[in-house]
Amino acid sequence: MNSSDIFNPKNKKFWSIALLLLLGIMLMLLGSCESGMFSPGSEKVGPDNGAAAGSGKPAALTSSLKTQEEKELAGELRRMLEQVAGAGRVEVIVQLATSTHNDYAIDTNTGLKTTSENDQSGGSRQITENTDTSTVVIARGNQGLEEPVVRKEVAPDVAGIMVVAEGAGMPRVKSDLFRAVQVALGVEPQKIIVLPMKKGA
Repeated sequence: MNSSDIFNPKNKKFWSIALLLLLGIMLMLLGSCESGMFSPGSEKVGPDNGAAAGSGKPAALTSSLKTQEEKELAGELRRMLEQVAGAGRVEVIVQLATSTHNDYAIDTNTGLKTTSENDQSGGSRQITENTDTSTVVIARGNQGLEEPVVRKEVAPDVAGIMVVAEGAGMPRVKSDLFRAVQVALGVEPQKIIVLPMKKGA
């Protein structure tokens, strides 16, 4: 059988095998898509990305906590800003760069280990080894369970705040809202925007 016989449209065996191969490749690609390999917005998780850096919590849990904190902060801020004279109805969006997390106490031991070696030919060499170690300090809690010692709780880092208020069209009210947000959350001015609300919104 020569190559022209193989690709002959009447060669049903060849075309059946080709069709099955094509179907198999399509099924493999479909399986990859369903597993999230090609889905938009999916992120590859590296070995060190399973937990948020420094928080000791899984990334998904940290993200959920951050979303919850954003909603709580926005709600508290909205209630406070609606008390500003002339503000009227207020909507607030808060974006956090990080959620509240703990800074754990670390026990660090530093040291250098030096070893000298002499070989049979009279040569010598010196090997210096860094023996630094760091471990999280563990203590027994009130219920008798061992827990990491928290050095301090770190407040969330605010990435940006948007305020939309009925009264923000008036310069004095807009300025008051701006200053209130800056003082309440202690954020830099470039992270705050105050906009007038559309009539009838």
